[in-house]
Amino acid sequence: MGLPVLAAVLFLLAPAEDYVAQAIQALDANQPAVAETLLRKAVAGDANDFTAHFHLALALSLQSKDEEGIAEYRRTLELKPALFEADLNLGMLLIRNKRAEEAVPVLREAAANKPQDARASLYLAQALLDSADAAAAEQQFHSLVQADPKNAEAQAGLARALQAQGKLREAAEAYGTMADKSGLLAIATEYEKRSQPADAIAIYQRFADDPAVRRRLGQLQIDSKNAEGAIASLEGAVKSSPTTENRLALADAYKLAGQPAKVAEQLQAAVATDPGSFALRMALGRHLRDERKLMPAAQHFQIAAKLDPTSVAAWNELANVLLVSQNYTEGLSALDHVRALGKELPGNFFLRAITLDKLKMKPQALIEYKAFLDADKGALPDQEFQARQRMRIIELELKKK
Repeated sequence: MGLPVLAAVLFLLAPAEDYVAQAIQALDANQPAVAETLLRKAVAGDANDFTAHFHLALALSLQSKDEEGIAEYRRTLELKPALFEADLNLGMLLIRNKRAEEAVPVLREAAANKPQDARASLYLAQALLDSADAAAAEQQFHSLVQADPKNAEAQAGLARALQAQGKLREAAEAYGTMADKSGLLAIATEYEKRSQPADAIAIYQRFADDPAVRRRLGQLQIDSKNAEGAIASLEGAVKSSPTTENRLALADAYKLAGQPAKVAEQLQAAVATDPGSFALRMALGRHLRDERKLMPAAQHFQIAAKLDPTSVAAWNELANVLLVSQNYTEGLSALDHVRALGKELPGNFFLRAITLDKLKMKPQALIEYKAFLDADKGALPDQEFQARQRMRIIELELKKK
């Protein structure tokens, strides 16, 4: 909603002073700075000339000198109370400056003076909405829509007022009447915040030709355990927009459906597109680990650790798959990196102990078993039992030597 030029309406109200007449001509020629100079002279000559103050306010507002313009409109209304054009322009200017509460009484007066003028009612409704009186705004917008069902601004305002009150179904219906995609998607987001995924999905399905919407739809279907629907949505998303984000989402859908080969296919495609992605390397490594493809998993964890040498998670994952594969020397080396970072947990001490034990490094293993027991304090009872058993055996073996 723009700021209307109402200079011509008041032309007949202007006195015979050349300044005001010339200023109106300047305004018509889109020369507000010229008009301002002329009108300041007019005001200086007659401080009570409301037409001069009105047009000066208009000239100032057209130059974005809003504070001065507001003051001049207020002065106009002091001199000529309830002047419709001044009320309307002042209200609009206040809305533009985020002062909706101040605009409400001004625009209410304008609407009362000219109830047949839809502009005043429309701006009043907007001021009510902006001042957080959504219920009153709804009534105002609703009246405008009833008077003119083709009034798109009123229809949009009604939808926003309903949304502001949390009347999401009514708001969705209003946005739907206008085929307002952005409005409907905003309602879908609100449904998600309310943990109403079925309602959000119903809206997203209307815009499934949009790859971003399809990806969000697919994610909600994954969250709802609808693997078949998620795969259909996300395969389409990947086909039209094969981004890493879309491929990861599709991989999750395949995982939900129990199709590990297709999970690997999407993760590998994502890695091929972005080989330097730490997160992708970790994701693919973990998937391969879960599928018991330990050495391929180790390759990706190794790359991830090189990409981010400070990642404890990468070194731990690498150590685990290497040790399970009985590659004890390299596994111990990975654990050394965790120790160097100063991020060891009790489980790290235990892994180091059993690795040293396997490598027949008994004295070193004994130290690590003890360190594990000192750090764990009952959190891993099975491993503690194993550690105590091995310590007793190792101590006996060492005494025999």
